[in-house]
Amino acid sequence: MKKVMVLMGSKSDLPAMEDTTGLLSELGIGFDVHIASAHRTPEYVRELVLSAPGRGIKVIIAAAGYAAHLAGVVAAHTNLPVIGVPLDSSSLQGFDALLSTAQMPGGVPVASMGIGRAGAVNAALFAAEILALSDEKLSKMLESYREAQRKRVLSADEELKK
Repeated sequence: MKKVMVLMGSKSDLPAMEDTTGLLSELGIGFDVHIASAHRTPEYVRELVLSAPGRGIKVIIAAAGYAAHLAGVVAAHTNLPVIGVPLDSSSLQGFDALLSTAQMPGGVPVASMGIGRAGAVNAALFAAEILALSDEKLSKMLESYREAQRKRVLSADEELKK
């Protein structure tokens, strides 16, 4: 069952969001992906968001660059957790998108990740953490993921000592 919806404002956002979808796949989390712009296709965004709970969606990840209003528009239409990923597609290198994603008014929360690919990875992990609250198998997979990260760092440290 698809539990995460990944939205992006433009097809040009796809390379960064492949980090999100790749990690969701690795963790065995079903997802669907849509390109929908808060500015160019607002009705379509609204339709996708309003239909999400009926399709089994539990978390929405919304990625956009420039003015990056997508996550906020999504959050305005749902009580589902919304995770925003600001992308570095403008001349401001994502700072504009970060501010648009993070500076939500009180009462309309969006969890804002870091800019770009690191934020895309963290969005997948954060969505997994939310879902793991009611999924023990996924919780164990996240523990294994963290342990693998720890081992990589320690291995790199050991290589430096040689």
